[in-house]
Amino acid sequence: MCAIEAGKRNRSVLVLEHMEKIGKKIRVSGGGRCNFTNINLRSEKYLSANPHFCKSALARFTPHDFISMVERHGVQYVEKEKGQLFCHGTSGDIVRMLQTECRNAGAEMSLHCRIGDISKTDRFFISTNLGRIEAEALVIATGGLSYPELGATDMGFRTAKKFGLKVTQLRPALVPLVFTRQDMKKFTEISGVSLDAAVSCRGSHFRGEILFTHRGLSGPAMLQVSSYWERGDEITIDLMPDRDVGELFLSARRRRIELSNLLSKYLPRRFIHAWCQLYAPSKPLCQFTEKELKDRAYQIHHWTVRPESTEGYRKAEITAGGIDTNGLSSKTMEAKKIPGLYFAGEVVDVAGHLGGYNLQWAWSSGFVAGQYA
Repeated sequence: MCAIEAGKRNRSVLVLEHMEKIGKKIRVSGGGRCNFTNINLRSEKYLSANPHFCKSALARFTPHDFISMVERHGVQYVEKEKGQLFCHGTSGDIVRMLQTECRNAGAEMSLHCRIGDISKTDRFFISTNLGRIEAEALVIATGGLSYPELGATDMGFRTAKKFGLKVTQLRPALVPLVFTRQDMKKFTEISGVSLDAAVSCRGSHFRGEILFTHRGLSGPAMLQVSSYWERGDEITIDLMPDRDVGELFLSARRRRIELSNLLSKYLPRRFIHAWCQLYAPSKPLCQFTEKELKDRAYQIHHWTVRPESTEGYRKAEITAGGIDTNGLSSKTMEAKKIPGLYFAGEVVDVAGHLGGYNLQWAWSSGFVAGQYA
């Protein structure tokens, strides 16, 4: 996006890509169909030490601006839940669209380009395996540490530090969580079970599917809350957010139906069998006291889990943290103390929720940088 916009200004633009193909993360996003934006975009959907930083770029290049480009190129798309837009075909449609836009803007690309030293006097000097490159402006759009097998490196963060910019604490985000060894033993038999739940951590709440894996918890709602979770934190899960379980129990308390059989009408039987064994030994409802039923209902609505860790950058969709926004202009994405040095995308301390928000930040921040670089 930055190359396209800079090229439109008749700048001489060269994109340095160290992999053999461009857009590898785009190609795998959205399960190969690229969740390229979200029409319900709001700045509150982004995490940053400065929550206001992202507002300027997102307002100047909106989801509708990107949709206009998509439609101009005849890329078919579909809307899924919560405003998420996906390619009707494959994510390759978006990559080809961006390639065409670059070509039309006169921006060139060098693949298999390994970056060595970067220095600056009046201009930037970049040593590469393809020779030394000189430039008036340098834009770092190297992403985060997630998906190392797709080429992710820490080069962007190292370069920022070299030029005196701060980097906030980095951590995997939108990532599956790993059970403690004790909980792993308890739930290993229900790997593959999923259910709809409301999940909360540190005051942030998400509704959606959670999935039990052989190591812990995943699924959209759990990935969302992982961006807020820190080691030692508890996660609270409402297993039946659409129903008052206390009322359900009390309305059936004179019946001989087993607790697990009643709950399995609303939740997966494998899960309820395991959950009851741990927290509420099943017996006919008529044998529970009213207080016992209220306690069981509370546990259903407030089940707490304390994960051991995350699955790390290898399984994380994004990296939270990044280039400290205090050192950047939100209007231009330029480093305040290093004229001509710009940062865009995930390498900056702006991390979006699941659902197209991170690619939109890439488009928006790249667009802004391209207006000035």
